[in-house]
Amino acid sequence: MNGRERIEATLAGRPVDRFAAMPVTMMWAADLIGANYHDYATRAGIQAAAQCAAARQFGFDHVSVVSDPCCEAADLGAVIYYPPDGPPAINEEHALLANPVGLRALRVPDPHRPGSRMANRVEAVRLLRRQAGDTHFVEGWVEGPCAESADLRGINTLMLDYSDDPDFIHALAGFTVDVALKFATAQLEAGADIIGVGDAAASLISRELYDQFVRPHEQRLVDGIHAAGGKVRLHICGRTIHLVDAFASLGCAIVDLDTLVDLRAARAAMGTRQVLLGNVHTVNVVKNGTTDEVRRALANCRADAGPAWIAGAGCEIPRHSPAANVRCFAEVR
Repeated sequence: MNGRERIEATLAGRPVDRFAAMPVTMMWAADLIGANYHDYATRAGIQAAAQCAAARQFGFDHVSVVSDPCCEAADLGAVIYYPPDGPPAINEEHALLANPVGLRALRVPDPHRPGSRMANRVEAVRLLRRQAGDTHFVEGWVEGPCAESADLRGINTLMLDYSDDPDFIHALAGFTVDVALKFATAQLEAGADIIGVGDAAASLISRELYDQFVRPHEQRLVDGIHAAGGKVRLHICGRTIHLVDAFASLGCAIVDLDTLVDLRAARAAMGTRQVLLGNVHTVNVVKNGTTDEVRRALANCRADAGPAWIAGAGCEIPRHSPAANVRCFAEVR
């Protein structure tokens, strides 16, 4: 089986020769080919080269364009900080929507506009499809409604909005889904098989707030990606055990779970058919542990999650993780 066949079989519930491996590699992949991370995040050709090298050298079953959460925000006009060799970051002290009235003036960006961050990501998808799409799943990426709202409003201000201005919360989330759907559709047209949806900020809120303010918008995003012909990988970092049964109801092909989530409890809450991904500890085990510890952690995840499982860490493979440790993800049987 090649990687594409292995993932397709996993998602269909068919037997596989080994468990599929879809770890998130960003800075680790850039370092693998000696690329500066600023260039990795902003130059499609460098990102594609790093992802193909990582997949082929370490047996991963997918390639991905996830690099940072700032693509959409940058093209909407947010102030972004670009470190010389680190991930771009939102400057929350100058949040684009510090004044909520500014939402009225925002328009959904064109994901093909020359020179834009979104167009660069679409081009990275196109390159990955050409270079690895016959043998590997190609993963696009967008920000989810809670995360993108936090990027535009500022995370602390957004948390206050949940009680102070619920109508604005819904309007903002609705706009972010409009942006994400146009961006996701462009990536699917460029050759993506699956769209990763990063919505980490959702882990910070209660189940009541999630059900009221986030879940309906995530559902519209998932449904829209399905209508455009794609699959969805939901990636929400943090402690999300109070939300996992809601995740299962969204209809995502894959749900990532962070190390903070008890995988056995999540499986019990989400049912046997939902494909789960994770959740080896990124630092304690992947970066600082021994190869035997990584293998043991993966075996525990496999046992806790059951057959509908894909090998991965709780979140991004950390920079400077030993190659021997990372290689273990594609060796689980």
